Amino acid sequence: MLGNFAYCNPTKLYFGDESLKYLNTELPKYGANVVLIYGGGSIKKNGIYDEVVKILKENGKNVAEIAGVMPNPTLEKLYEGVEIARAHKADLLLAVGGGSVCDYAKAVSVSVNCDEDPWEKYYLKFEEPDCEIVPVGCVLTMVGTGSEMNAGAVITNRETKMKIGHVFADESVMPRFSILNPKYTLTLPHYQMVSGIYDIFNHICEQYFSGEDDNTSDYISEGLMRSVINSSRIANKDPQNYEARSNIMWTATWALNTLVAKGKSTDWMVHMLGQAVGAHTDATHGMTLAAVSLPYYRHIMPYGLAKFVRFAKNVWNIDTAGKTDEQIANEGLAAMEDWMRELGLVMNISELGANEEMLEAIAGSTIVMTGGYKTLEHNEIVDIFRESL
Repeated sequence: MLGNFAYCNPTKLYFGDESLKYLNTELPKYGANVVLIYGGGSIKKNGIYDEVVKILKENGKNVAEIAGVMPNPTLEKLYEGVEIARAHKADLLLAVGGGSVCDYAKAVSVSVNCDEDPWEKYYLKFEEPDCEIVPVGCVLTMVGTGSEMNAGAVITNRETKMKIGHVFADESVMPRFSILNPKYTLTLPHYQMVSGIYDIFNHICEQYFSGEDDNTSDYISEGLMRSVINSSRIANKDPQNYEARSNIMWTATWALNTLVAKGKSTDWMVHMLGQAVGAHTDATHGMTLAAVSLPYYRHIMPYGLAKFVRFAKNVWNIDTAGKTDEQIANEGLAAMEDWMRELGLVMNISELGANEEMLEAIAGSTIVMTGGYKTLEHNEIVDIFRESL
C-alpha cells in the first residue's frame, strides 16, 4: 500500500427499519428554520413525507420546501433552491429522497452564502467554499450514489450540456447525519432499483481499476462487489427481500464514502463518459454507466491486465486452469456482462437516446481523467461511444 492520505468522515448514520425516529435526536442541534428538499412527489404517495413533516413540526421547526428536484439536478433548479434557502434563512437543509436530492442539497448548502456564481466557482473552477456552509441532513429513499456519506454534488448545465460533479475537499459539506431505512427503497420501480445497483457496482470499479500495488482498499472492494452481485440477484427475483435490500443500501454507502479510494489512484472515466451521455440525453445515471462500461473496460484491459485477471478470479470465480491472462480477463468481463443482462440493465447508449450524429458532441463534452490505466484521447472516446451504440 503505497499512498499517503488523511481520512475523516463526519457523517453520522442511523440504519434500520426504525431509523427515522432518530431525526428527533438530530433536529434539536439546529436552528428553527428547515428547508425540506425532495423530488417528484413519490414521498407523498408512500407516506414518508407525512412522517418527516410530523417530526419536523413536533420539534417546532419552521419549514420551507424545495420540491421537484429532478434525477439530474439542473443549474436552473440550483439557482431556484438557493433563493428559497436564502429567503427562509435556512439553518438546516433536509434532503428526503435519492442521491440526486442529496447531491442537490449539498450544492445549495455551499451556494446560499456565496456571493459568486456557483457554476463558475464550484463546477468550472473547482474552487472550495470560502463562505458559511448550511448543514445538510439526509433521509435516503433510493440507493446508488453514496451521496448520503460523501461531499459530492453533481449538477447539469442544460445550456452547455455539461454534467459535472464536484467532490468537495471541505468535510463540512458532507451531510451531518443520514437516515437509512431499507424499507423506504422497497417501492422503487425495477428500472430504478437495478440502475442504482449498477451505480454502486461501478463506483467500486472506478476505485478498483487503478494502481498495481498490493492495496488493502482493493481487498475491501472485492468483498463489496461480491456482496452487490449476491444481493442484487436476490433482489432482482424478490424486490421485497428486506435482507437483500438492506445489504444493497449498506454497500452503496461504503462504495462511495471515500474509504476504498484511500492509499491509491482512482479512475472515474466511466462516470465521465456516462455523465456526458446523460447531459445530452437526460438519461438515468446508472443506465448511462451500464451502457458505456464494457466498451471502456475492454479498451483499457490491455493496459491493466493484471488487475482484470484478479477481478475475474476474485470477484467472478473464473477457473484459470490452462488459460492465458487475456482469456481469464475476458471471461471476467463476460461474466460481468451476463450479470448485467440478468438484471435487465441498458447495455447501449442508443436505447438512451444517443445516435451516431451525436457522438462527436458527446465526446467533446466528456471530461478526461488521468487516474486509470489509460488516459484517453478524443478519438478513443468517440470509438468507445461508437462501441456503446
